[in-house]
Amino acid sequence: MATPSGLDYMRSRTVVDCDTMDEEVAKVLGPFQDCTSNQAIAFGELSKPARKEVVVAAAADAKILHSQYSSTSVEELAVEIAMVRLAVGMSKHIHGRVHVQTNPYYSYSSEQTVANALRIVQLFQHIEPGFDVSRIAIKIPSTWEGMMACHTLELAGVRTLATTLFSMAQAKLAAEVGCTYIAPYVNNLKVQFDTSLVDKGKLLPLCVAIQQYYKYINAKTKVLPASLTSTEEIYSLAGVDHLTIAPHLLAQLTEPAPISTKSLFDEAPTLSIPEEETSFINDPSIFQMVFVRDLGGASHIKLTEAINIFCDFQTKLEQIMEAATA
Repeated sequence: MATPSGLDYMRSRTVVDCDTMDEEVAKVLGPFQDCTSNQAIAFGELSKPARKEVVVAAAADAKILHSQYSSTSVEELAVEIAMVRLAVGMSKHIHGRVHVQTNPYYSYSSEQTVANALRIVQLFQHIEPGFDVSRIAIKIPSTWEGMMACHTLELAGVRTLATTLFSMAQAKLAAEVGCTYIAPYVNNLKVQFDTSLVDKGKLLPLCVAIQQYYKYINAKTKVLPASLTSTEEIYSLAGVDHLTIAPHLLAQLTEPAPISTKSLFDEAPTLSIPEEETSFINDPSIFQMVFVRDLGGASHIKLTEAINIFCDFQTKLEQIMEAATA
C-alpha cells in the first residue's frame, strides 16, 4: 500500500486551503476548499507578464466605474478590481470561498473598512454577474477598528476573516463580533520576505488554545492559521479547522508524509484557555490594554509590522495601476 502524501494526510485531518491567486496551483495541487490572498500575494501575481491582461482590464474598468466610487482613487479602485478578477478566476477551481483583503491603509478606520468591503462585494457582481456572494470572505486586519468593521459586516451577511492575529485577546474579540474565520499568524509576517529571519516566538500553541477555547464557548468562528514557513509547522497543526498553505509548501507536501508525524492537537495543551465570562466587545480600552501588554508588547509590534508590510504592497499595487491608467 502506497504511503499517503503529506497533502493526503493533512486533508484527512484538516480543511486545506491554498494561499495563492495562481489558478495553476489550484488545478495541479487541488482540491482545495478556500483560496486566501492579500496585497503581497496580489502583487506577486499581478507583476507576472502573463497577468498583463488582468491589469489592463482592471485599469479600464476603474476609469468607467470611478464615478460610482468617487470616494476612492482610480488606482485604488483598479487594485480592488484586479484582486476581484483574480479571485473570480480562482473560484472556478476551489469548492469554498475566495478571500480578498481590504486596503490595509484603512486598518484603523471601521467606517472606511466597511465601505471598502462592501465595494469589493459589489465589484464581484460587476466582474461576474450573479456571483454567489456567500462565497466571498473579506479579510480585515485584527485591530479594534477592524474587528468592529467585521461586526458590522457579519450582521449585514458579509463573511469576514480577522487576519494578522497574534494573541488570545484578538481571538476572543473576533469570536464576540462573529467573524467567520480568524488567521493567527504562526510566524511574524516579515520572515516571509527575509529568509535570514527566524521567528523565535512561533504561535503554534496559540492556534491550538484558540481552537479549544472556541469549542468551549461554542463559537462559530473557525481557526485558519497562516504565515507558515515549513512542512513541520504544517504537520504540527494537523487537526486545526482550516490551514492555508503557500504554493512552495504545497509542492513539498506532495512527498510522502513522515511516519513519525506528530500534531500539537494530539498532545496535552501547553496554554490555558481564558475564562468565558471575560468580554471585550463593549470595552475598547480594556481590549487595547490587554492586547498591547500581550507577550510584553510583542503581539502589538507584530501586528504593526504586518500592517506596514501590507501597506507597502498596497502602494506598489497602486503604482502598477497608475502606470496602466496613464
